[in-house]
Amino acid sequence: MMDQFARTRLLYGADAMDVLASSRVAVFGIGGVGGYVVEGLARSGIGALDLIDDDKVCLTNINRQIIATKKTIGKYKVDVAKERVLDISPRCDVRTYKTFYLPGTQDQFDFTEYDYIVDAIDTVTGKLTIIENAKKAGVPVISSMGAGNKTDASAFEVADIYETSICPLAKVMRRECRKRGIESLKVVYSKEVPVRPIEDMSISCRQNCVCPPGTERKCTDRRDIPGSTAFVPSVAGLIIAGEIVNDLTHRRQDVLSD
Repeated sequence: MMDQFARTRLLYGADAMDVLASSRVAVFGIGGVGGYVVEGLARSGIGALDLIDDDKVCLTNINRQIIATKKTIGKYKVDVAKERVLDISPRCDVRTYKTFYLPGTQDQFDFTEYDYIVDAIDTVTGKLTIIENAKKAGVPVISSMGAGNKTDASAFEVADIYETSICPLAKVMRRECRKRGIESLKVVYSKEVPVRPIEDMSISCRQNCVCPPGTERKCTDRRDIPGSTAFVPSVAGLIIAGEIVNDLTHRRQDVLSD
């Protein structure tokens, strides 16, 4: 049957496309990385998506987030992402949660419902909570390491957390995963040494906050405001989407061959 996924079906076949259509993926964090994860999954025929993020689109998101335009400023990211997904794949079952994922909000989610989980959030505590709950539920999880302050999109690699190097966030995550007895974790990370952002208060959110009204976690509350580009977070997000599609379809093939 001819549809919007016909070109993908030419590579994966009908059975694999059925697997993708019957899979539910949770994406925690719909920002520079997570937004492109959602985009890649929607265009690959994933049948159900849970989108989790409490943030609203901000002017400063436009340089890197696929859901951010002048028209979407002030709207919840999950609402904008849902509308975009349904424009691409109207049959996709999209659930949205305006939630900042932390130990205090984890009870809103049943991880056993998911076929794959994406950690694309910034906070270490939240990332670890997602990973621990995914491991307990026996559901595959992939985690995004730092994409801020990077300019080389070709430096990304897929690896186990204990095989990473250079990335400051990965260093912290290695230590914390080891403490918690997490034996393995698939991550996307960059070996590029982070660039130090220019200290220019005339373009800094510290003195020029443009967060939409009602934003609970403003940039002015952050310890550090990273620089970003259009091409680095997007590459990380699309790599993650590709890993999920390939893992889900290969896992199905492995089951059939056993």
